[in-house]
Parts: sequence; C-alpha cells; structure tokens
Amino acid sequence: MPIQSIFQPISRVPRRTVVTHLALIGLSVAGVTAVAPALADTWPSKPVTLVVPFPPGGPTDMVARVLAQSVSEQLGQSVIVDNKPGANGNIGNAFVAKAPADGYTVLYNTSSIALSPSLYNKLSYNVNTELAPVALTAVVPLGLVVNPKVPANTVEEFVKYAQAQKGKLSYGSAGNGNVTHLAAFQVVQHYKIEATHVPYKGSAPADVDLVAGQIDFMTDTINSVAPFIKDGKLKLLAVSTGKRIPNFPNAPTLAEGGMTGFEAGAWQGVMVPAKTPKAVVNRLNEVFVKALKDPEVLKKLAIQGTEPLGSTPAEYGEYIKKELARWASVVKSTGVSLD
Repeated sequence: MPIQSIFQPISRVPRRTVVTHLALIGLSVAGVTAVAPALADTWPSKPVTLVVPFPPGGPTDMVARVLAQSVSEQLGQSVIVDNKPGANGNIGNAFVAKAPADGYTVLYNTSSIALSPSLYNKLSYNVNTELAPVALTAVVPLGLVVNPKVPANTVEEFVKYAQAQKGKLSYGSAGNGNVTHLAAFQVVQHYKIEATHVPYKGSAPADVDLVAGQIDFMTDTINSVAPFIKDGKLKLLAVSTGKRIPNFPNAPTLAEGGMTGFEAGAWQGVMVPAKTPKAVVNRLNEVFVKALKDPEVLKKLAIQGTEPLGSTPAEYGEYIKKELARWASVVKSTGVSLD
C-alpha cells in the first residue's frame, strides 16, 4: 500500500471520522484533568512512610513522631516513621528523592538539606530537581551545652577555660556539616578556641557521649538536650536564638555572650519526590499545617522547646532557596568542606 494512502490528508478523511477522533481526544484530555481530583479523593489507600534521615530519639525524630500521629489521624491511615540516618541526613534524603512519586514515601527533612550542596563535592540527589517542597514545619533553637565536669557556668568562663586547654577539648555534632557542627564551629572560631570536632550519626548518640564525658561541649538542639539539662547531667550556657527562650529564660543568648548578631536554629520541613502529583502535595500540606495548629501537638512541641511554623509548598520552596544561598556563604566563610 502506498505511504500516501496511510497518511491521507485530513480533508480526504470522512467528516464523521474526524468528529469521532476529536471526541475521543476530548475524552482523553478530560480523563487526564480528572486524575488530580480523583487521586486526591483516593489517596492514601495504604500506609504512608515518613522517612526521618536521623536516628530514633533525636530532635528531628521527636518532632516528626508528634506530627506523624496527628497526620495519621487526619488521613485515616498509618504514618510509619522510618529512620534512615547517616551522612548528615543525605542517605534518607537520597532514598526519598529516588522513591516512587506516589505520595507514599515522604521526607521529614532538616536544615541540613540546605547545607549539604555547599559541603559535599558530590551528592547522589539534587534538592532542587528531585525533591518537591510540601511545608515548612518547625524550628528548634540550639543551645551551647557542656558536660558538668567543665568548670564553667557562663560563656565567658567557658571561653577562658577552653582557651587555656589549648586543643585538649572536643565537641560533638549530629554529623559533619550539620547545623550543630557549623554553629559550634562558628563559636570555636569566634572565640579562638582550639578543639577537636567529633561527628556522630545524629544528636542522640552525641548527647550520650556528652553526658558520659567522652566529649566536652556541643551546640545541640534544645529539644534533644533539655531532659539532660533539667536532670543536671548537662549545663546550658547559652542559646542560639535572637532572644531568650521560654523553656530556659535564665539562659542568655550567644549574642549576649559576645557573638553579636549571631542567630541559628535547626528548621524542619516536609518534602516528596519531585514528580508527586500536585493534588497529593496539597493534601499533605493541608494535614501537616493542620497538625501544627492542633492544641495537643502544640503542647508537645512547647515541651520540646520547638517553635511551630507552617507554610504553603511555594513558600517553603522559596525558603529553601534562600537558605541554600545563606549557608553557602557561611560554609565559604568557615572553610568547612567534606568529600
């Protein structure tokens, strides 16, 4: 059969056939546009996994589990917290970035996601292209804490003691390049202290060693160290916020201790694989934002010293862009780099 007989001009095709084809195309388009609302109505039809890229019991995990319970109740499905620690959160981040974009694998990320691109030469995922923002959820203040054996009750006393030790002290962090690392690095750099950095796979194991005296000090998240402070197992010398916090009103800010203008916090949020349907992203945003307004959730977060936030997906996307630029500048000024 000649080729032209197969691809005949539309003018030679019977009008009824053309109308039929157009009608079918119209039905197809209508079917596609109807997918989003239908998906929003049927999702989730099974449990949702909330990946926390840090160990159980740490500051990120503590907030994630509080929110997961509320989100689970709203969705009518289990929200399973899956801890995938390591590499400053990048193992868990990469896992979600490569997961199916169906709304059943969700990332509970931290500010480390904005630090890593400036710290690592190579990452196995791209935060800008492989992950989509859902909501900015909370921020946790940092506190400068020391083991009780350190003979200091103020920042000034600590600085004098640390400077006299000339490299004998060590400080922990939740991982290389984590905000707990960079904040401590800035403290050490500002006060010209010589100390050895000891990275851990999250705050929880670092806190254990700090309490045991294996390391001497940290700038860690308040919700992680608060129980140890209240039990007298750690001493809180200062907080990283712009003003004093309600949970520890007697603790001065680092700015009050001489680091004028210094302010840092470990913020958290929710992200999904980049191609997740918009209807699912919007539904996830709705339930997380609602959870952040739940009186019971707010009560639990307040106990942890965690400040609830909340945002639209677009607002969170813009926030991440600004944080990527901000921390790129900080990393460059500190000279910290990782392989």
